[in-house]
Amino acid sequence: QVQLVESGGGLVQPGGSLRLSCAASGSIFSISWYRQAPGKQREFVASINRGGTINYVDSVKGRFTISRDNDKNTVYLQMNSLKPEDTAVYQCNARPRWSSEEYWGQGTQVTVSS
Repeated sequence: QVQLVESGGGLVQPGGSLRLSCAASGSIFSISWYRQAPGKQREFVASINRGGTINYVDSVKGRFTISRDNDKNTVYLQMNSLKPEDTAVYQCNARPRWSSEEYWGQGTQVTVSS
């Protein structure tokens, strides 16, 4: 029922910026971004739901901004002041309105290095 299309990963220098996109089909309750760095467990990064409620992990507050474009059914993660510790595979997670299932994007690599 739900399909996700991600884009925006890449290589950037410390202090630089990237914007990730997650385009979803279907009726979605919330979209979240998670990341997993090499040798570490997956962690929550940010989320936004239909009511506009936004959450961030403490380590990205003030640097990352999550937003949505309702016409395109797309959620964005604007990442500024990037640090080497932000290097990870970032994945989009979607929860539908009418089921308890969850869906994952394919993942996009973000590398912050000089």
